[in-house]
Amino acid sequence: MTQSTSATRRAPVLYRNGSVYTAADPFATAMLVDGDTVAWVGSEQAASSIADSSMDVIDLRGALVAPGFVDSHVHLTETGLALDSLQLGTVRSARELLDAVASAPGEGPVLGHGWDETTWGDAVLPDAAELERAARGRHVYLARVDVHSALVSASLADAAGLAGQAGYDGGARVSRAAHAAARQATRRLPEHELRRHQSRALAEAAANGYVAVAEMGAPHIGGEADLRVAADWDGTGPAAGPGPFPEVLLYWGELAVSEDHARHLAAQFGGTVRGLAGDLNVDGSIGSRTAALRDGYADAPGERGSLYLSAEEAAAHLAACSLAGLQGGFHIIGDAGLDTALEALDLAAAEVGGQRIRAAGHRFEHVEMIDAAAVKKLAHYSVTVSAQPAFDAAWGNPGGLYGKRLGERSHGMNPFATLYAAGVPVCFGSDSPVTPLRPWASVRACLEHNTDAERISARAAFLGHTRAGWRAARYSNPMAGQLVPGAPASFAVWDVEELMVQVADGRVQSWSTDPRARTPLLPALDTGADPVCLQTVRDGAELFASPALRS
Repeated sequence: MTQSTSATRRAPVLYRNGSVYTAADPFATAMLVDGDTVAWVGSEQAASSIADSSMDVIDLRGALVAPGFVDSHVHLTETGLALDSLQLGTVRSARELLDAVASAPGEGPVLGHGWDETTWGDAVLPDAAELERAARGRHVYLARVDVHSALVSASLADAAGLAGQAGYDGGARVSRAAHAAARQATRRLPEHELRRHQSRALAEAAANGYVAVAEMGAPHIGGEADLRVAADWDGTGPAAGPGPFPEVLLYWGELAVSEDHARHLAAQFGGTVRGLAGDLNVDGSIGSRTAALRDGYADAPGERGSLYLSAEEAAAHLAACSLAGLQGGFHIIGDAGLDTALEALDLAAAEVGGQRIRAAGHRFEHVEMIDAAAVKKLAHYSVTVSAQPAFDAAWGNPGGLYGKRLGERSHGMNPFATLYAAGVPVCFGSDSPVTPLRPWASVRACLEHNTDAERISARAAFLGHTRAGWRAARYSNPMAGQLVPGAPASFAVWDVEELMVQVADGRVQSWSTDPRARTPLLPALDTGADPVCLQTVRDGAELFASPALRS
């Protein structure tokens, strides 16, 4: 597997003998790339007539060429750290977790990611002293799978000054302000270390067919230094090499109080920030019981989560961003959190006008608990919902996390079909490292939603993971996310077992492969194996290639 780049003019590349997902020709088997642009798509016969010795010809041998994926919500440094840290997703007890800590190599802090006590037979967590002993005095920070709480050792709690902070009771588990402080204490890294972790994440994205990712920076996650490094991947500074990498679409989650303040917050990153949105938290997460709920948690009736912003604060932020011509937005999980954000929309519209709110293209992240009235208001204000289908796949199953935490309220969460039907713009992402950078698994999660009525077709899900991601970021090129002549040559090549038209309703799947439908084909996702990425290309430059592509 290689990454390559060339400063010289690249020869035109002709891909043939495969399948091309394009609206220009649903039966296309070939595509010509000239520089950074798709020059032509068409049939095998036509490909034979235009092929010449100046071209680099790639025999696809039945592989699929499709627009590259856009992950609409990632955290690059956190992803890189998680990939190189203890993998705790398969841990099933406190004892197993302590054993993993005890066996951690190295001498610095013991970092880990992915534990979920709701999957343990006994959900009792280890205490701070046990973590301290297992790590033999090394600082310990182990992020829960949702990264809204963590387990920390006593020595890290002391070093991070957690005493007296919200979310710290002297034990191992920390949330809210204490969690932010503990995480940042382990993230004070020199610039070269930040680059290393981010490049690891970007390489992982490229190897899985992503041509762009939306980086959601915030003061409580990685801070300004972290986002400045992320901003440099598309530039010429020290972080830009050796590349190329997927495009990084930047967001900064800091509260603005006025138009001038919003402009200042965006300008500090050299004008590269697309909006003051992403992980500007209205609330937390369901797994950590910090998502703000109208009623108590089913497994902890006295708890209703946390609201980190008032409706007035959120409204001032949306109004400021709208006046500054920036996207605004928030992290929202619980129904009470969404109530706050929707009230903020009304208050902001009263201040600056509804048309300004709609024109700004604001985006809300996650939005898992949503009723009919909320759907209607999101559509009214043209707010994009940036959702994570893998959340439903991981936690929406019968007896899963959502059911344990929310009881009957878990039914109908993440209502993708309802949002689509109401005309709410939707894009999809992973929230990596919360869920992995596996785009076809995310597409499949849309088809196999745990609530039958909220399933959508593979085509709708694929567009939500590709073209909709560019649109949600208000990308300047309206042709991004499609493979038609004149569009950016940003795509991935996939080794697939079978191609078909998949719909959410299994009753019509038997006839959905009929070529008379003139619908481009996508990989069958019920074969037990996801498509394998053979190549990823962004603007004509190869980001990733498997040796199998040209073997």
